[in-house]
Amino acid sequence: MDHYKVLGLSRNASKEEIKEAFRKLAMQFHPDKHSHSPNSVRDGATLRFKQASEAYEVLIDDRKRADYHLRCCYNSNNNAGRSSGFNSTGYGYGYNSQSGPNSSYTYYRRASNGNGDGFVSKIEFALRFLTTRSFLLNLAFAGVLLGGTVIVDTSRDALWKMLNSGKSFEDAMESLKKSKAVKD
Repeated sequence: MDHYKVLGLSRNASKEEIKEAFRKLAMQFHPDKHSHSPNSVRDGATLRFKQASEAYEVLIDDRKRADYHLRCCYNSNNNAGRSSGFNSTGYGYGYNSQSGPNSSYTYYRRASNGNGDGFVSKIEFALRFLTTRSFLLNLAFAGVLLGGTVIVDTSRDALWKMLNSGKSFEDAMESLKKSKAVKD
């Protein structure tokens, strides 16, 4: 879906033009305005309203707009021979339909669009997984545990050598066994 086409704007539209176009479409397709319309009209208006809301949310935020331009427009300009447009690249923004009316705004990337980029998509997926906050926190926790284990082990060895001059742990255990055997 091309967000500019949804709002009827050119790619170099200002924030004021984006706001005005969204207001116009929101007034035209708002679900409350079509509450008494037939189901087909109401569903179409609701869909158009969601698309306009989605387009507005992406284009009004500078970061999301830059990401949209980077992922969508750059790829569609460099893919000669393929159908240009938003969905041909496999990137998109959308609503999480599981969340209800206050649905969250999410970004998604198709795993592979059938053009042989499955390997690259797997690498992207792996990198995305390896850079998630939860993975990095778990990795840091595991690093702390491993580091703590190494520190405890080396300090135990140092304390043993300090308190038992010249004897190794194995030698001490052997002498304990001999002393037990002598007592028996």
